[in-house]
Amino acid sequence: MIDPDLKRALGQMVKGVQVVGASHGGEVRAYCSHWVTQVSFAEPILMASVSPRHDTYPLIVASGRFAVSILAGDQLDVGQYFSYPGRRFHRIATEYLETVDGLPVVRDCLAWLACDTFERKEMFDHELFFARVTGYGHGRLGADPLVYSSRHGWRVAGTRARRPGPSIRDRLLERLRAAGYDDGPEAR
Repeated sequence: MIDPDLKRALGQMVKGVQVVGASHGGEVRAYCSHWVTQVSFAEPILMASVSPRHDTYPLIVASGRFAVSILAGDQLDVGQYFSYPGRRFHRIATEYLETVDGLPVVRDCLAWLACDTFERKEMFDHELFFARVTGYGHGRLGADPLVYSSRHGWRVAGTRARRPGPSIRDRLLERLRAAGYDDGPEAR
């Protein structure tokens, strides 16, 4: 059990919301997640944390593939639907998904990624799936993304934090040049 004070601290983390889906042997399952992340700049590698208790888990294991649909801020209903075990609603809302390259993808999402797993790592109550992005599609890239934190709940991200004009990086580079330091590529 996580200490309540630590849980409040962890709850400050804000993460994007995705629907992870898989299919195998005629079965299709999907769940809402905010535990998917890119883990490499050099290669298109993702890591998804999946509970072995979830009904999507055996489909990912059997097929070696999954899709990640990145949700837009106006897709709260989709995120909430897939937050509950599918069996609770008898998987009645089939209108939220379409099949692309044999994988379930959320209709009208910001973007989707087809992923082939290449490594798994068991954790305490979840398993980490490392996967290479092997396909993708753009949806509504200009829309604001849906984000979540256990402390603040569901939110729509979109307000720019950086104001127009010189950034702190610009000001620091100017200070380096004024002090006689080189700010070329090798200094980065």
